[in-house]
Amino acid sequence: MPATPTVFAQITARIFPSEFARCVDVFQRPRSSRSFSAYDHFLAICFGQLTGRESLRDVVTCLTARPQLQYRLGFRGSITRTNLAYANEHRDWRVFAGVAELLMRKASRLYREELQTEGMRELVYALDSSIIELSLKLVPWAYYPRSKASALKLHLLLGLNGNLPLWAAITEALFPEQKVMDQVPVQPNAFYAMDRGYLDFTRPIRWHRAGAFFVVRNKCHVRLRVLASRPANKISGLRCDQTFRLCRTLSRKVYPAPLRRVRYRDPVEQRSFVFLTNHFELPPEQVAHLYRRRWQVELFFKRMKQHLRVRPFYGRSENTIRCQIWTAICSYLLVALAKKELRIELSLFEMLQILSVAAFEETLIEPLFSKTQDHLNHQQNQNIPCFQGFLTGH
Repeated sequence: MPATPTVFAQITARIFPSEFARCVDVFQRPRSSRSFSAYDHFLAICFGQLTGRESLRDVVTCLTARPQLQYRLGFRGSITRTNLAYANEHRDWRVFAGVAELLMRKASRLYREELQTEGMRELVYALDSSIIELSLKLVPWAYYPRSKASALKLHLLLGLNGNLPLWAAITEALFPEQKVMDQVPVQPNAFYAMDRGYLDFTRPIRWHRAGAFFVVRNKCHVRLRVLASRPANKISGLRCDQTFRLCRTLSRKVYPAPLRRVRYRDPVEQRSFVFLTNHFELPPEQVAHLYRRRWQVELFFKRMKQHLRVRPFYGRSENTIRCQIWTAICSYLLVALAKKELRIELSLFEMLQILSVAAFEETLIEPLFSKTQDHLNHQQNQNIPCFQGFLTGH
């Protein structure tokens, strides 16, 4: 009877070696290592991501502690700290970026139904960026003047309902958000929620002509001329719903089409928000709701930095740091694909916690996670009567 594959091998099986080889062929170096392939390199960094290893020495120590399982984990080469360090320095990071793009396309097809927002047929995405801080003494090449430190910027397009990254880019920290919009893939009839840092009328007109819709927070200095006003339900927090055109000559030249402005007053924070969109049939409450859902991308950045290894880094060079960030995205997507294919009810971040201690286990991942879910449900059912008794005084 064949032995059961390890949990780590079952997670990484979501990408086929032939698919990985095609990504390597695009950015193949003149001289490749025979004893430590690009796939071994990818598996080693993913292992460090999923098990929470903080250095290359940690990764090698954990893998060499179970030498009889290295082949079962998927490794075929010699795993040493020297091989890993050399691969991080010299193997092109764009290989891992290509693998991440491949996994994003798979996740987009698999989670297509879940990417839809309640009450809407269109897909909804959130575009945002996050600063990844580095040490100025260790990484002087990424100097960031605003904080007088070193940093890189991770740009991410997140599917709001599936919490899946569907496009990503890593740039220098001072790279403007508006220029990133030129690289974002535009999908017709989809909504893109953005913060006011992305407000630049020379870019949204391209999205408008491509048939996509955007919801962006307005800036105070935008001059406009109101063309029409619609009644707003002030009980729900709305203050106005207007159609307008831009007034400035340059702005009107780059964006000649009319726009819609929705002003919303948050009753909890007692703050007013003004949103601009090119969709005129969407209810104004839904416009404010779409922007509120954009906060999920902020939570994704926070959880990614907590549960995956995007700090500390396994080296100081730019190639090493970019490799580690891209493999963090790949590791998250591999877990997301396994969750969807096997219909696991646990959240992605609960699965990451379990994988951090069960990577070497030779058991099927479906019953492993189902037992955990049953145990959590049993604990929750036991705690509910106690909590109800506490409220009633019994």
